[in-house]
Amino acid sequence: MDYILILGAGSDIAQELARLYAEEGYNLYLASRNLNLLERLAKDLEIRYQIKAKPLFFDATSYETHSGFYQKLEPKPLGVVVAFGYLGDQLKAQKDFNEARKIIETNFLGAVSILEIIAKDFEERKAGFIIGISSVAGERGRQSNYIYGAAKAAFSIYLQGLRNRLYRSGISVLTVKPGFVETKMTASMKLPKLLTASPVRVAQDIIKAWHKKKDEIYTLWIWRYIMFLIRMIPENIGKRLEW
Repeated sequence: MDYILILGAGSDIAQELARLYAEEGYNLYLASRNLNLLERLAKDLEIRYQIKAKPLFFDATSYETHSGFYQKLEPKPLGVVVAFGYLGDQLKAQKDFNEARKIIETNFLGAVSILEIIAKDFEERKAGFIIGISSVAGERGRQSNYIYGAAKAAFSIYLQGLRNRLYRSGISVLTVKPGFVETKMTASMKLPKLLTASPVRVAQDIIKAWHKKKDEIYTLWIWRYIMFLIRMIPENIGKRLEW
């Protein structure tokens, strides 16, 4: 069975995606900086689903290692999921450019670096799929998270262009825009229950969209309409809101 590469495999959503792909019989490359977590996850998946799961070290912002990382994968993966990200601290980023740079590099530049390498391989083979987990935060600039939002906006536009480029090679590119999700990254935030999804639900939505070869999904689905309304707020009103 083919391998699927999950980058940022230690995230809550990525772990649930790994389980769903394993249920379907796919082998997995699980990549992140937390090898201890990945080793435990890989063993569990192999025992539970009788597939092969390989834990691999991957650093999204160590750009010079990306080519070597991908070249060492044998066999090459059927597809890739980009699940890594960094919410960061907006107030800290306003005062400390190192924090701003970390947010931008992790959420955008790291993804571009590795995906350009992978896209070239998929294009030459005329096979493969790409799933990128972006965010609804990238659809409107708000004072509470505009650096994170800007990075995610850039990532969404990048995936759109990549989808356009790879379409004629038969490669699907899915952009995932989650709203509020109960994860380690949002543990300190008070989230509205009716608008907040579990990592399991988000992973299920992603798998369904992947099977249907969709271009873009919001999860939960209601966020498509919420963000439509938010985008419609005029700038002269939006700038007065404390959001």
